[in-house]
Amino acid sequence: MIFIFKILTLRFNHSMKGISTMADEKSKRRYDLEGRLINFAVICLDVVDKLPKSLGAQTLARQLSKSGTSPALNYGEAQAAESNRDFLHKIKICLKELRESQICLQIILRKSYLDSETVGPAMREASELVAIFTKSVQTTKGKIASKAKGKM
Repeated sequence: MIFIFKILTLRFNHSMKGISTMADEKSKRRYDLEGRLINFAVICLDVVDKLPKSLGAQTLARQLSKSGTSPALNYGEAQAAESNRDFLHKIKICLKELRESQICLQIILRKSYLDSETVGPAMREASELVAIFTKSVQTTKGKIASKAKGKM
């Protein structure tokens, strides 16, 4: 009996190979976003390492090193949120930090501390991540509002 069960399990698993479930997709998207945030942090730190040693550049370096790494860390906290409101709060923090990083990168460019070839990848990724988190905030707000309506 156990032997037949093992054969059926193997056949089922083989037939499911290549078919991703909704949970798999959600997990993959979460990993992809987490990975992107980690990569963004690394890109920002690379920019920081290339900044000149002037007072203004180093002020921006400290600021970018904080705001550029914060979204990845706060996103990790958001994944363990205790409620939708807690999740919303944490992803709003990610969004604020991403916007701060964007402005920091723009100042670095306008001040000509680094060229657009060096700063461009970080700016593009920041813009894409801001768009993703803006949509996530809107979606989460909608979920909270619909839950509140359902309770009335």
